[in-house]
Amino acid sequence: MFKIWAKVIVGEKITKQITYECDEKFTYSRFFNYISDICEELDIPTPILLKTHIFSYAKFRTVKFLPRDFAEKPEFDKLVVDNIT
Repeated sequence: MFKIWAKVIVGEKITKQITYECDEKFTYSRFFNYISDICEELDIPTPILLKTHIFSYAKFRTVKFLPRDFAEKPEFDKLVVDNIT
C-alpha cells in the first residue's frame, strides 16, 4: 500500500489537493497510471511523463510538473506530487 499527496499550486497557494491511496504494491512501470488517476480526480490535464520525472520521484520522493510538461495549457503554476508513506 502507498499514498501520494498531489497539490495544484497557483502562485504560492494550494488550490486543490488530493491524497491518492492504492492497496497494491507501488511500481514505477505504473507511475503514469497513478498520475492519470490523480489528474482525473483533480479535474486537470494529464502531464507528459518523462524519465526525469520518474527519476526525481524515485530519488527525492517528490516531482513537480510545470506548465511546459502539459500538452494542454493548464490554469495553474505547478502540480507537485509527493510520496507520503
